[in-house]
Amino acid sequence: MTENQFEKKSGKNPEKKQTSPKESNNLLAAVLIRSTIGFESDVKKTLERLNLHDRLNCVLVPDNPVQRGMLKKAANVIAWGTISDDVVQKMASVKKRRGKAYCLHPPRGGFERQGIKVHFRSGGALGKRPSMDSLIQKMI
Repeated sequence: MTENQFEKKSGKNPEKKQTSPKESNNLLAAVLIRSTIGFESDVKKTLERLNLHDRLNCVLVPDNPVQRGMLKKAANVIAWGTISDDVVQKMASVKKRRGKAYCLHPPRGGFERQGIKVHFRSGGALGKRPSMDSLIQKMI
């Protein structure tokens, strides 16, 4: 079977090098903003799997569909989004809780104008953000 026949049959190019998830430096940061008291048990289990046990803790997770699904599930109690390499390096000086989650301070200047009960797209602090850099820099 020639290379052209292989490409037509499988739809793949054998010479193309596929990148593994470890080669890409895409990380997502998640910060537990609200307490989990009164929330459903499946949200609490999701937070346990993300290693978010205490308020104002931050975890860095790889950007893949499984992690994104977990973050979307808990979007009513966390803020999450992409993070730059510069902020990851600055977080190295922050104390870790049991080696997994970073313990952050409350943000200098407070959370966004609508507070911690409203999603980011409506002016609050919760849910998906385009970038977590500004919030985490205020919390380091």
